[in-house]
Parts: sequence; structure tokens; C-alpha cells
Amino acid sequence: MDLADLLEIKEKELRTRKPIRLRCCLAAGCVSSNGQAVKESLDKAVQEAGLADEVEVRQVGCMRLCCEGPLVAVDPAGILYQKVAPEDAASIVAALKGGETQVKRGDLNHPFFTKQMSIVLENSGEIDPERIESYIAADGYQALNDALVEMKPKEVIDAILQSGLRGRGGAGYPTGLKWATVAKMQGSKKYVICNADEGDPGAFMDRSVLESDPHRLLEGMAIAAYAVGADQGFIYVRAEYPLAISRLHTAIKQAKQHGLLGSGVLEAAFTFNVEIRIGAGAFVCGEETALMASIEGERGTPRPRPPFPAERGLYAGPTLINNVETLANVPSIVRKGADWFAGIGTEKSKGTKVFALAGKITNTGLIEVPMGTSLRTIVEEMGAGAPDGNQVKAVQTGGPSGGCLPASQLDTPVDYESLQQLGSIMGSGGMIVMDQTTNMVDVARFFMEFCMDESCGKCTPCRAGTVQLHALLDRILRRQATARDLELLEELCDLVKHTSLCGLGQTAPNPVLSTLRFFRNEYLELLQPEIGAPAAFGTPPKPDVNPTG
Repeated sequence: MDLADLLEIKEKELRTRKPIRLRCCLAAGCVSSNGQAVKESLDKAVQEAGLADEVEVRQVGCMRLCCEGPLVAVDPAGILYQKVAPEDAASIVAALKGGETQVKRGDLNHPFFTKQMSIVLENSGEIDPERIESYIAADGYQALNDALVEMKPKEVIDAILQSGLRGRGGAGYPTGLKWATVAKMQGSKKYVICNADEGDPGAFMDRSVLESDPHRLLEGMAIAAYAVGADQGFIYVRAEYPLAISRLHTAIKQAKQHGLLGSGVLEAAFTFNVEIRIGAGAFVCGEETALMASIEGERGTPRPRPPFPAERGLYAGPTLINNVETLANVPSIVRKGADWFAGIGTEKSKGTKVFALAGKITNTGLIEVPMGTSLRTIVEEMGAGAPDGNQVKAVQTGGPSGGCLPASQLDTPVDYESLQQLGSIMGSGGMIVMDQTTNMVDVARFFMEFCMDESCGKCTPCRAGTVQLHALLDRILRRQATARDLELLEELCDLVKHTSLCGLGQTAPNPVLSTLRFFRNEYLELLQPEIGAPAAFGTPPKPDVNPTG
């Protein structure tokens, strides 16, 4: 396959498109709400109405407003139906011919939709994720062709550097610098790994991209491999994502059949193969050295760095590791230009960021906004605030590695530096909203329990420190702690943060430290007066219970 073949597929796909399209969301959220039955009912209703020549019922990926699923969109009418049931299908089809329908309509002029800017999600909810022709019709694989035909590997790296793209997995390291490091390393075998081990509670950004636009990831990986000189790629994805895994398998098979993976990609002197590796759901395997150990068949535990993966990574070869969202930005940067991407966002945080809105917020779902958008815009305008008339109390960003920011900080722009200054991080993009009914000490304990359970146990500060931190938090919540216990809590947070081996332990104290910073009064209200010596570390005693009262 070459450029002419790509253009022929695109032209045919567009030429044969039917005048009316019903896009039915079949991402995991809508599938769990009986979306597959909705799709089948729409197919049947179209046939029975004699509209098969005019109307196409298309399965698509995530349409973002997950709380209102199953979702069905009508093109070109610009209608979005929400909470669609299978029995609504006949009514929706009848409305295409001027009939009435009582199916709930969404407001496409709501800020949830109008304030989004789509780069990573530009095809999500638009194309059929299981048909490569649908992706090609949306300019898919055009960037890969441009890179192979018109650019040298160094020029691709320079474009990524100039774009200002930073890693979307959490740390925000400049992507182009990482690529340049791998490219200059000597080694007969180099690797590109996509880290799709999305383990943060409440996060589903990467899963949605894999389910909605898998070819976009494959194209980004292929461009990265060409730039750094790799010929083998791995996608490390957790087993809890069966739909994403299924669609990735389909996409890889289709790409190979069309000469877009394998030997002689697009008839160029470039070979690139991709394999999927399924993880068992260990949160620590999101750390890149633990991830590589898992791919190699070893226990997923981190190792000290240096050497970094770019120098000595998978199977001791130079290895490039980026997460799903980072790689999904690459095709658009190559296709539209580095300056275009660099013109979006802030001075130091370029482009857009995908967030999963969850928790006590009216509009839960997926959003993509320019870097620098304020938390207030995201939570109060796009998310429509807390439901049932409640007030937003805090927003937790960055998952277990992040922090809880109070409502007073909602005007904070969402970029790497601003969040770090407040003791949180961007993370991979989970955003959990809490209202005034939330106990922030309990939130800190919840995330500490998660980190405690997910610790691989290799280093003592994380293995033992998280247990002791959880015990202290539990003691505070039982109203058995004193001011000295609070001092011990802060001291131990500092120790675990600065002496743990990998990012799991180093960031585990963040939710505790941020809640102490902004909600300290909630800790103080739970403390007991100082009596005798301070409590020792360890599992707190169970409170006395008098069943007779």
C-alpha cells in the first residue's frame, strides 16, 4: 500500500457514505448500559422502515457524556439522544421522516460540548473503531505516510520537540527529548512501548481512546518507531479492558493486511510490528521499569534508575515508553505541524489534555480542553457542578499520586506547573469531584489504602511506610489520635516521599499532604487531647464496644 491506495480507500469510503447516519456509542460505558441492544434495535427499525438505502447505523466509540448513555447521534441533523433504550429505536427512526419522538435530547450547545477542543479525541464518537476504512477516511495514516516519505527521522523528532508535547502519563517530561535520547543510543534492537496500564481510580481516558480510535495509537507508535529507529512495539494494557483489547487486536490485524504494519510499511524501507501484552492489573506496573519487567515475564517490580529505559530498557535494548494519550497526539502534530500544536495551551504546557470527570459532579464523562483551562470552567461550567444542589468542596487530580484542591482554588489553570505548586499533579487525567458531604480525612485514607495494597513491597519505605500511614489515618478517623500522632503523620509522609524507590511510594503521601494543607481543620477536629506518651506506630487497637450500651 502507498499514498495512492490510502487516497483511494478514503475516496470510496466518503463516496459510499449514506445521507443520514445514526451514530450509536458502543464504548464500554454505553455497552454496560445496554448500548449493543440499542444498536441492534436501530438496525432492525431502519430495515423495517425501508430506509436501508438512506440511513446508516454506525457503531462508534465514546461520545463523552457517559452519565447520559446509551447515546445516539443523528447526522447531519445535529441531534443527540440520551439514555436511549432499545424500545426507543422505532421512534427515533420515525423522527427521521418527520415523526415525533419523546426520547430525551441532549443540549449540544452546553459548555460540556462547546468548550472542548479535540485532538486526541477528534475521531472518538465519529468513526467505527473496528473498520480501518473509517479511520483512513478521517485522514488516518496520512501522517505516517508524510513522515516516511517526506521527513527524515531527525526531522520527525525535531517536530515533536518544537511542538512542546510533554508526556501525558503524569510526569510531563518533554516527549521530543525522550525520543532524541532513544534515537542516539546504539543498539541493534530498539523498542517502542505504549503504556496503557491505566490504574488510577476514576480514570478512563486511555481506555476510551483504545476503544474508540485504536488505529490512531498504532499510527502514533509507528511514527515514533520510525523516528527512534525501532522495529518492534508492545502495547501493555490491563486485562480489565477486554473491549479495548479486542479492538486493538482487530486494528493490528487490519493494519497488517493493509501494509501499514509489518515489513515495508507503505512500501518504504521501514519495518514495524506491534504485539499486545496483557497485565494482571497491578498499579505498580504503570511505572515504566516494572512494566518492562512484566513484559519480560518477570514479577512487575521497579528497579533503580539510572540506567533509564532509553539507555537500557526492554531486553536490555534502548526503549521508548510513552502512554496512550501522548502517542495519540503524534499523528495530528505531524499532519498539521508543530507550530499549530505549540499555539494551543500555555507557554510551558502545550496542546490539550483529556480528563475523565467523575465523582460528585452532574456531568460525568470524558472531556478534552486546551491546557490552561481553569478548574472552575471544567467543574462548574462543563461538569455543571455538584448534583442535587450541593456545593463543590474539592477536586482531586492525578489519582493516588495527586492531591485534593479546595473549591477556593478552582480558578487554578490546569497545567503542569500550576498544579504542582498546589501540591497536586496533572497525572494521567483522572479528575474526581467531591461535595460538602465528603470527609477529606477519609479520602486521604482511601487513597493511602489503595497505595498500601498496590505496593510491590520491594522497598521498605513504601512497603512499611504506607501501612503505617494508613494506620495513623485510621487512628485519626477513630478519634483515637493526638496532636503528636498528627506530627508523626507528617514526618512519615516526608520520609516515604523522599526515600521510596519508585513513583508509587514517592507520590503516595500526596493526598495526605494536600488535605493537610487545605483541610487541616478536619484533622484537628478529630484529635483527642494529649494524654501520656504518644502512640506508637502499628495497627491501632479496635475501639471498645459495649453492646449493652
